[in-house]
Amino acid sequence: MYVVFVNGKICKNPNMVVAEDFLFRGLNKPGNTSNPLGSRVTPVTVNQLPGLNTLGISAVRIDYAPKGLNPPHTHPRATEILILLKGTLYVGFVTSNPADPALKNKLFATYLHPGDVFVFPQGLIHFQFNVGKTNAVAFAGLSSQNPGVITIANAVFGSDPPIDPVVLTKAFQVEKDVIEYLQMGLVSLTTLFVIACLASFAYASDPSPLQDFCVAVKDADAAVFVNGKICKDPNMVVAEDFFLSGLNKPGNTSNPVGSRVTPANVNQIAGLNTLGISAVRIDYAPNGLNPPHTHPRATEILVVLEGTLYVGFVTSNPANPAIKNKLFTKYLYPGDVFVFPEGLIHFQFNVGKTKAVAFAALSSQNPGVITVANAVFGSDPPINRAVLTKAFQVEKNVIDYLQAQFWWNID
Repeated sequence: MYVVFVNGKICKNPNMVVAEDFLFRGLNKPGNTSNPLGSRVTPVTVNQLPGLNTLGISAVRIDYAPKGLNPPHTHPRATEILILLKGTLYVGFVTSNPADPALKNKLFATYLHPGDVFVFPQGLIHFQFNVGKTNAVAFAGLSSQNPGVITIANAVFGSDPPIDPVVLTKAFQVEKDVIEYLQMGLVSLTTLFVIACLASFAYASDPSPLQDFCVAVKDADAAVFVNGKICKDPNMVVAEDFFLSGLNKPGNTSNPVGSRVTPANVNQIAGLNTLGISAVRIDYAPNGLNPPHTHPRATEILVVLEGTLYVGFVTSNPANPAIKNKLFTKYLYPGDVFVFPEGLIHFQFNVGKTKAVAFAALSSQNPGVITVANAVFGSDPPINRAVLTKAFQVEKNVIDYLQAQFWWNID
């Protein structure tokens, strides 16, 4: 039999469809929370409910033991809306890296009580922690038939094969023994998250253009906030709106990670507004690192111009709980091209003795970037230490050490 893989699932013959294809029973049953994190996610995605195929939505039930944690994670293909039925949760999400390098990733956190609803935007790192003395139960809807999930601790410190410790020591600005402790001591958390599958559901990251162009107006001149930028009067548009000079100039890599990203997105080129693409130049000093990060709204295609890079990305949590997040790595040389799928954690590391230069295009006018170390350990205000000690299965002093570091924004 010939086997094919498609973006989603193959469709059943419409004449063979029955009501049971749209039915799932059992979400009233509590999940087993007897694990180190004290939580359990029971999914209802296209893998459990075939009728969801192409419909762009799914659901989960989440059970939390007292002090149970759904640890920091992302959904690369979905926004989540959560409804608390029982208990008290401390929940939050962390924004993408801010444009102003003097600012930190911002944490939006609050306490939820029965009947409360909270939204976690697509691709952003978020968590839920049961602060009560009794069990808690929540239901959530997700805006994809197969949203995927990336548990930060698993993906960064528990991938197969593991990310080179040299990359992680530089990314987290800590000693090698701290990284080894995290990589060796981390329990397998994958069993808690069986939502993920490598197939994705097609959708548009940016609004499709409704006209030839929609040149952005500077934020300072805008009277309202919109999803994107306000359009300039087409009669006032000039060639300069589509032009940026200077991407031939090297970025300053004199920072702790030894790299610099120079962006060319809608904030620099107003004409990119609504067009769904942008670019960056990345400079790397010898042993320079573009640390593990995600782009919540874009796939990236990278071209190496100079130097030798060790690059890689980590998949979403696999559906099989016995399998770890898979690391795909490659050494790149001048002229080589590599793709980092939307929302997945990835990195680039200059393994050469000379500087390296790469250019990349991204499938969004404003792709965003979430540097894992910055967002998890350097947000403002900080994520509660009780959340992080449980999520990473380490002692409190390790979290204190990581939160005390100065997190550098290379963008």
